[in-house]
Amino acid sequence: MQTVVNRKTDLIRFLRVLESDEIISAEQSIQAAKDVKKEMLEGYPINQLASLKLKSAKLRNKVLNAELLTEQFAHQQKLPYVRLDPLKIDVDAVTSVMSKAFALRHHILACEVTAEVVSVAVLEPEMKGWISGLEQILRKRIQPIIANPETIQRLQKELYSLSSSIKGASGENLQNVKVTNLEQLLEVGNVGELDANDQHVVQIVDWLLQYAFAERASDIHIEPRRDTGNIRLRIDGVLHNVYKMPANIAAAVIARFKILGRMDVAERRKPLDGRIKTKTPNGLEIELRLSTMPTAFGEKLVARIFDPTVLLRNFNALGLNKGTEQDWLEMAKQTTGIVLLTGPTGSGKTTTLYTTLKLLATPEVNVCTIEDPIEMVEPAFNQMQVHHDIDVDFSQGVRALLRQDPDIIMIGEIRDKETAEIAIQASLTGHLVISTLHTNDASSAITRLQDIGVPSYLINATLLGVMAQRLVRTLCPHCKHAVEPNVEAWKELTVGFNISVPKLMFEPKGCDECRQSGYLGRQGIYELLKLDPLIKKVTTQGCEVANIRNQAIKNGMILLRISGAQKVAEGRTTIDEIMRVASPSMEE
Repeated sequence: MQTVVNRKTDLIRFLRVLESDEIISAEQSIQAAKDVKKEMLEGYPINQLASLKLKSAKLRNKVLNAELLTEQFAHQQKLPYVRLDPLKIDVDAVTSVMSKAFALRHHILACEVTAEVVSVAVLEPEMKGWISGLEQILRKRIQPIIANPETIQRLQKELYSLSSSIKGASGENLQNVKVTNLEQLLEVGNVGELDANDQHVVQIVDWLLQYAFAERASDIHIEPRRDTGNIRLRIDGVLHNVYKMPANIAAAVIARFKILGRMDVAERRKPLDGRIKTKTPNGLEIELRLSTMPTAFGEKLVARIFDPTVLLRNFNALGLNKGTEQDWLEMAKQTTGIVLLTGPTGSGKTTTLYTTLKLLATPEVNVCTIEDPIEMVEPAFNQMQVHHDIDVDFSQGVRALLRQDPDIIMIGEIRDKETAEIAIQASLTGHLVISTLHTNDASSAITRLQDIGVPSYLINATLLGVMAQRLVRTLCPHCKHAVEPNVEAWKELTVGFNISVPKLMFEPKGCDECRQSGYLGRQGIYELLKLDPLIKKVTTQGCEVANIRNQAIKNGMILLRISGAQKVAEGRTTIDEIMRVASPSMEE
């Protein structure tokens, strides 16, 4: 019979293994042991060493962070290494395998459950006394795996806390929650009071917010279904399933969000808007814009998260090249005229607008905005919100702003002739107006203004330029790999332009850093149209978009897809990603 060795991981033994594998030198090993003792660093050996930020000559001078050390530790223990992704963990399944007390006592966490095997992340792989007993109870094989100790400890708290809150919220206090499901309309009279301030519901919402912040989510979706409520997060433009909870608990969670956003909790029949200002665990203030909508299975909520660091980014971080940035700022720094930004919803227009206004809002300049709704509250601006219920729309708002001695007026969106006319009036009377339009490209903005009734001579007299933009996912720097150029795809992308094929292209591979997607983060691609005399000459009433575009290209305008092709050549993204958002067919 094989003897089960039960011993804790020892720092000195781990250092010796790293030394024998030539991950660190003998001198680094000795110094690390001294530093850990001197600094009185707490935690497991992996985290103690990670805090020292040692560099490994064998690993191309990489800093030995917690994940790299965990990978080396897994290799030493001859166990699989897994980078735990909370999005891929079935909370109900893993918390039902063992109690929280058992998990904490043995320093373990179940992370995947199948019909035959339970994968368990272990902090102390050489302490195996618990395995045989658990296998007998579950009648499944236990597969120990190695993961980052800090992640294991954090998820032990989060997953069991969430599970406990869901179970607690399923108790009597929420049994009478009204779920406005169209298939349940016959249940008249069965309406109970919903306590959205129940402690369990509060904990679920707090967990969800912290989780969304940690995962870099831009939106939280809570979607009612017949018997459940689905929670999804949008990360880098793609929705990910997070959790499914009973329908009445999802309704309570939505009610809690509505309370925090100062919305009418009792009103479930019509769409509502609200906002929340809160802080991340590291102290950053974050704005959330809430929107509810009645659906067949009840009320749906979307919370859009606005990252405050957006206002601290420069244009290069947003994806603008130097030439486009210079031309854009040259237009935005004029004292009179209209500057337009175009693109569909979710194309990053708000980010570009706020970054521009933040740069322009000096103590000598009065920047006023009229928005529907105010996206992010910024002390450097004077922001006004549209209120349709009291007849304060964009045109009324601009009229009010004109009496506030503004230098720059930002109009959230030009939607109709009245707003367009008041924007033109503002620019003609000595103000710079910055606004947005919903068009496919920069050239279409001119014909859109004509379509809503603005004469060509007023467009030529006031419009300084138009910038169109899209967001594309950028390749994960940790796993992207070089491939031979796809000549045919490149020709399709750059059709009409004589642009040489790059020597190398990069493709997504997928790793733990990017959740196997191959992409990490997003950047903009841009198309800037300046209204010079040659463009004004072709912008007659009823002119074709193609004529404007062709003249702009002759003047040096870079199309959206060509801006994207430049990013492909730089190794930042892929042809497929550019074709998804800016294919040549969109120019027709």
